Amino acid sequence: MNRTVHPIEQESYRILRSRLDTSGFAPLHRAVLERVVHASADLAYATDLVAYEGDLRTAHEALHTGAPIVADVEMVAAGITRRRAVCRLAEATAVPGLTRSAHAVRLAYEEVGPGAVWVIGCAPTALEELIALDAAPALVIGLPVGFVGAAESKAHLRASGLPAVSNVSEKGGSAVAAAAVNALLYTAHPLPHPEEDNR
Repeated sequence: MNRTVHPIEQESYRILRSRLDTSGFAPLHRAVLERVVHASADLAYATDLVAYEGDLRTAHEALHTGAPIVADVEMVAAGITRRRAVCRLAEATAVPGLTRSAHAVRLAYEEVGPGAVWVIGCAPTALEELIALDAAPALVIGLPVGFVGAAESKAHLRASGLPAVSNVSEKGGSAVAAAAVNALLYTAHPLPHPEEDNR
């Protein structure tokens, strides 16, 4: 299904590309980076975002063959425009040693099982719980925001060896997390890139 791009979005991308040269990035990394920058108006993501083209290609294939998407909060789920995302936060409760967000991750995993694309844009505790589970994700988009635990949880994600998109700093949030998965959903099958890197 072709997507109609609004003129405002077209102009936003024109301005973005006039200020930031993304031509050296591999195709899916470029698509994710540009959509995150478009969603945030923050050019610093060019050096803050961490992603590997091989991981993105695997996730792209999974998404385009029906892999479920899980969001940590409804704001992330609402921002994913092409597919319905599973979000179990409304049914989760705080239990001893577990936040509601972490409990929601457990509930979602019981529903979707392995092979899902997980999109964490709010709660570092949700990301930490997902890392602790043996969830075998197709991809973890780990972009929680905040001064408490956000940067640390993203560092743990990168150290875990899971296929991931993350960023180094404390910034992030629902809009950029949703933007990252939308980039993969909107992108047709990309051509190979000569300098494709996959760790």
